Amino acid sequence: MQMHPFGTSFYNSIHRRLCHSLQRSEFYSTIFLCFCSNLRVHCKSLKMKKNLTLSYLLVLLACSESTFTNAQTSSSTGLKDYYKKYFPIGVSVMPSNLKGDEAELILQQFNSLTPENSMKMAPIHPEESRYYWNDADSIVAFAQRNGLKLRGHTLCWHNQTPGWLFKDSAGNAVTKEVLLQRLKDHITTVVSRYKGKIYAWDVVNEAISDKPDEYLRPSLWYQICGEEYIAKAFEYAHAADPGAVLFYNDYNEINATKREKIYKLVKGLKDAGVHIGGVGLQGHWAINEPSKEQLDSTLKKFADLGVKIQFTELDISVYPKEHNARERKPQDADTAFSAEKENKQIEEYKMCFELFRKYRNVVSGVTFWNVSDRHSWLDNFPVRGRKDHPLLFDRDLKPKKVFWEVVKF
Repeated sequence: MQMHPFGTSFYNSIHRRLCHSLQRSEFYSTIFLCFCSNLRVHCKSLKMKKNLTLSYLLVLLACSESTFTNAQTSSSTGLKDYYKKYFPIGVSVMPSNLKGDEAELILQQFNSLTPENSMKMAPIHPEESRYYWNDADSIVAFAQRNGLKLRGHTLCWHNQTPGWLFKDSAGNAVTKEVLLQRLKDHITTVVSRYKGKIYAWDVVNEAISDKPDEYLRPSLWYQICGEEYIAKAFEYAHAADPGAVLFYNDYNEINATKREKIYKLVKGLKDAGVHIGGVGLQGHWAINEPSKEQLDSTLKKFADLGVKIQFTELDISVYPKEHNARERKPQDADTAFSAEKENKQIEEYKMCFELFRKYRNVVSGVTFWNVSDRHSWLDNFPVRGRKDHPLLFDRDLKPKKVFWEVVKF
């Protein structure tokens, strides 16, 4: 039996390093083995064989590690490509994101868009007789032009809702009948405009109360219309575009008490024959939550409903989770993206995507909330002006270490 010039363990060690550096590429591993084999055949002396083989190994290893370093700073394979057999990977956008380097990153990495603010009620319908379409239209046009899927967000919410909806000309609260008619007019107008261009809508957003002993949020929608406004919103949306997948969307879904209330609402709508096709779990998480048990039990719970699940607003803050806005404290001055914060974020993202893949039969989309760490809504929540780093791309739009862990499966 012919012996390797440096012993089997030497070659195996170098081979493992090469394969790791090249992200386990079978193509490069094969080239490596073939060249080593050829060198052993053609070298006439053991000394030449050692020198040439060693020289080649060192050159190839240096090239492979350089290739991997370059790949880590500029991935031509996007998130959407790694997950093409699983689910679409989306991102929330404003019109300003759709030009320059951010637009390039979006097209490289994502295959689905969600308007961050442009389709919410106040921005798109500021006055009863006036709609503002420019921003929403620009996002729809970008998606259409580039073959991207598009989610609509959101048709009915207690926040970013124009005050005129709830008042008559005298400034008094409108009746239930008037408010439902205004809701119908709004939903019909907006959904009809984008029929066939938006494949899914967040119809009702955050209707569940955060208080443990309270079921529905006591919003003006609820105070005037009662619970009926929720089913009516789905009815109006389905009538305007029967082909769209309609979602109920909410946050803090990993909390067991709130999870049960969200489940109760969605199941009740489904049992009543309301056209609801999915539940949107926002996924505004942090380095200390959710636990694997929390997320797994949440996914299992909603999978049993027989509707699709989408993670609609995903980000993972590098600070411990806080649910309410607060004033700045001295310790908030430390906004450095330390190795400790990075490692905790990596572990949390890895765990989340492992479970997303586990439930691939019911998870039909994952959308990140904002494009990169260059800008995040978490820069101003819960503490205004405290820089966060919650996404997979840094402020220079380069993949962070966490990116490579999310796509390594």
